[in-house]
Amino acid sequence: MREKVIIVGSGIAGLATACRLAAQGLEVQVFEAASGPGGKLSVIGDDRYRFDAGPSLFTLPHLVDELIRYCGKEPSDYFQYKKKDLACVYYWEDGTRLVAHADSQTFAKEVEEKLGVSSEQVLAYLKKSAYVFKYTEKVFLRSSLHKLATYLNRSTLKSLLRIHKLHLGDTLHRLNERKLKNSKLVQLFDRFATYNGSSPYLTPGVMTSIPHLEHNVGTFYPKGGMYAIVDALYQLALDMGVQFNFEKQVEEILIDPNQQARGVVVGGKEQYADIVVSNMDIVPSYRKLMPQQKAPEKTLAQERSSSALIFYWGIKKDFPQLDLHNIFFSEDYKKEFKEIFEFKRVYEDPTIYVNISSKEGEGDAPPGCENWFVMVNVPGNIGQDWDAWIPQIRNNVISKLNRMLGEDIESLIEFEDYLDPRRIEARTSSFQGSLYGAGSNDTFSAFLRHPNFKRDIRGLYFCGGSVHPGGGIPLCLMGAEITASLIKKDYA
Repeated sequence: MREKVIIVGSGIAGLATACRLAAQGLEVQVFEAASGPGGKLSVIGDDRYRFDAGPSLFTLPHLVDELIRYCGKEPSDYFQYKKKDLACVYYWEDGTRLVAHADSQTFAKEVEEKLGVSSEQVLAYLKKSAYVFKYTEKVFLRSSLHKLATYLNRSTLKSLLRIHKLHLGDTLHRLNERKLKNSKLVQLFDRFATYNGSSPYLTPGVMTSIPHLEHNVGTFYPKGGMYAIVDALYQLALDMGVQFNFEKQVEEILIDPNQQARGVVVGGKEQYADIVVSNMDIVPSYRKLMPQQKAPEKTLAQERSSSALIFYWGIKKDFPQLDLHNIFFSEDYKKEFKEIFEFKRVYEDPTIYVNISSKEGEGDAPPGCENWFVMVNVPGNIGQDWDAWIPQIRNNVISKLNRMLGEDIESLIEFEDYLDPRRIEARTSSFQGSLYGAGSNDTFSAFLRHPNFKRDIRGLYFCGGSVHPGGGIPLCLMGAEITASLIKKDYA
């Protein structure tokens, strides 16, 4: 008789875990409070403008391919994507504009021409980035850090022997200053800390591995937009026999007196299973679904990652100087991050990220128009006066874009919506609206994340951005692999 599994939530990690467990022969049901799958990765808009509401950067597409093949299917039957030539276009207040190609050689030449840093210096940095990623991926990202077996294999030993070369004792900013020296290039590489919601002035230098994904491996775009990733995994799960229950809020995870997970309560009714996997943020997983269980208070009290304020603007003009990914830098990066993480405020001159998926020519905006996803990093919601802040931030963002693009942006907006930390928290149960669960602003944050299982409750597991290895699409896919692997070993 097959073990029955209930998964709480259908974010990227929940979908991927469901697919893997179904491929392992388990009977899988998913309960989701929303009306459809995807979690933070959703779609908004109207009949003219379409926006991917959540993650907008796609790296390591082979992880999706691996998952589909694991299920015995052909990736191209579910999902297509293309590699981008341009990684990002960067703007500074003094008029400097850097078109950063994804190809490392081209990028290095561009940096030499625009910023005066030798291409050899840039390539040496990216070579070290690849080295750090190589020796952190297998151990820190694709294995459970909370199982002894992880530390008893050859890959782990190789990584541990090189741990002094992984910059754990340095901050990303100090490392970048030492290696790159040029202030604009330091700022460019500092921004990769935001890929897991951290500050470059606090997060460890091991995060220098992240640029490897963008400039050595490359950035990609899914045909149909980012939500195509959700569509692909959802269809794969259906084909694997996974049963989905939407608009079904899980109210409790059932734990019997013998500390065994026995199912969930939905709509006041008990739904039984042998295994429960929570894809809900780890804080509400304990506080709301298991209030009677002893919670790991130190873990739950960890500082959260940053959140985001995102404006979705339908723009009735074409901007040929912009690409899919664009960054407009703050003049005082250090102050910006201090405001976010120390004072829990939004800096008056924020760095602005503009994503324009209509650049990929898939009908996300009318001809001659563009769909702008305009994001600034903000602190999580701890009760700030967002109703007062949002109009102020909007004005600051528009003023900055007007100045740097030489346009009257306000007059071009013909569709508008927004997401703030409160809405993110309400719609996705992400504690404080954080995008990546716990923050990574200290050396051992990776070890402090909640494991993908519960030691003292058999049959209870976790996946998603708030547990190991962290948030973002690639890490959620890796985390799903870890969770499914643990279940396979425990129920072999």
